[in-house]
Amino acid sequence: MKRALEVLNDLEKQGVFSRYAIGGAMASTFYTEPVLTFDLDVFVLLQPVNGGGLISFSPIYEALRRRGYEEETETVSIEGIPVQFPPAYNSLTDEAAAEAREIDYDGVPTRVARAEHLIAICLQTGRTKDRARVAMLREQATLDLNLLADILKRHQLEEKWKRWTE
Repeated sequence: MKRALEVLNDLEKQGVFSRYAIGGAMASTFYTEPVLTFDLDVFVLLQPVNGGGLISFSPIYEALRRRGYEEETETVSIEGIPVQFPPAYNSLTDEAAAEAREIDYDGVPTRVARAEHLIAICLQTGRTKDRARVAMLREQATLDLNLLADILKRHQLEEKWKRWTE
């Protein structure tokens, strides 16, 4: 994974995207016991095309192809790590990428979405596996409960939180 993170850092430096943060199951492993996951989800902040509202992933895929990395179904294999690039698709994921924790992974700087944002994203997504991830984060992560309450309030997730945690 170290080499994949180095490639992501290089893409960011070159302006292919303005910022990235690790999300999904891989991000959870920075706060909890490891879970089985097959890919690295990387939320990316992209600039709209031609000043409009549309975004394009073409610059990411083109930059990776130039480095010899090819798409494999919905991922790109970077140094053997399948990487997905879900866009930061709403205000919550934008915030999660913008406010991600700066960490060092085996000597490589990277960013990981905060556990509080991961919980909120799981609440929004609402899948069965998200319920399990929320439970694991609640049990094992050191949470800033004030930050979590603020995030849930701003993203209208307080009622869902109550239903999931009662």
